[in-house]
Amino acid sequence: MSSRLRTALAACALAALAAGCGAAVVPSIHSDTNRVAVARGLYERREFTLAVDVLSSYATTGTGNADIDQAVYLLGLSYLGQKDWVNAQAQFERIARDYPESDSAAAAMFQLGEAMFGQSRPSDFDQEFTLKALQQWETYVRTSPGDTYARRADARIAECRTRLARKLWRSGDVYVKQKLYTAAKLYFADVINEYADTPVLGDAILGNAVADARLGKRDSALAVLRGLEQQFSGQPLGIKAAELRVKMEKWPAEGDRSKRRNRPIEAPVQPAGSPVAPAGTSYTP
Repeated sequence: MSSRLRTALAACALAALAAGCGAAVVPSIHSDTNRVAVARGLYERREFTLAVDVLSSYATTGTGNADIDQAVYLLGLSYLGQKDWVNAQAQFERIARDYPESDSAAAAMFQLGEAMFGQSRPSDFDQEFTLKALQQWETYVRTSPGDTYARRADARIAECRTRLARKLWRSGDVYVKQKLYTAAKLYFADVINEYADTPVLGDAILGNAVADARLGKRDSALAVLRGLEQQFSGQPLGIKAAELRVKMEKWPAEGDRSKRRNRPIEAPVQPAGSPVAPAGTSYTP
């Protein structure tokens, strides 16, 4: 193969490669006046990386321009699209700090919660960012009622509260499995008193009934289960309560030390790190 032919083939290959990667080329921007519009078009086409390329430098050097707040907000959205939660958080925090009068300020408050929630972990793990996102969305709903994202924020708040409640319930369930029933009751009480609006409430009441029965209060635990059976008849919680009641009726009765093998009614030592029982609550587990 001649040198000239090799050169021609290489040129064709490069041209084909350029054509195949055309979608990844940053559009030409001749002035900053249309930069945000170009970036918005890229964002709407879900070309988040290109939108970041168009905006990242301008968001820093364009301070003072009339559309800089829009650029920063759109840059944050583009980072969200990339699931780059940390950089997205930084942009939305900048809106709140530097451009509180911006038309995008309220929306940025909501999106900041999204960036925080993106950094959160499942309920088996530490819930630092779930709590931060919850607080952020609660602030947004309180300060921007009726805003565009208000209904989505309500749904996100419910999601966060459910995850936090699930974390508490799982901790209580672990203590039940370890036969540390007094400590378990503290976690179940936190769910009952603080997260009664979540789907985890039923599980917490059932867990608390188990702990009560194992601590020698079987009769009162059975009464709770029968109440759940009646109130939620035919529903999942009522069915679970009925199944647990059938099992619990076979457990040792209150005060029957021989069947309990002399196990003390109350656990003598509270494990380190257990939560503090809430004071002045309306429900006493």
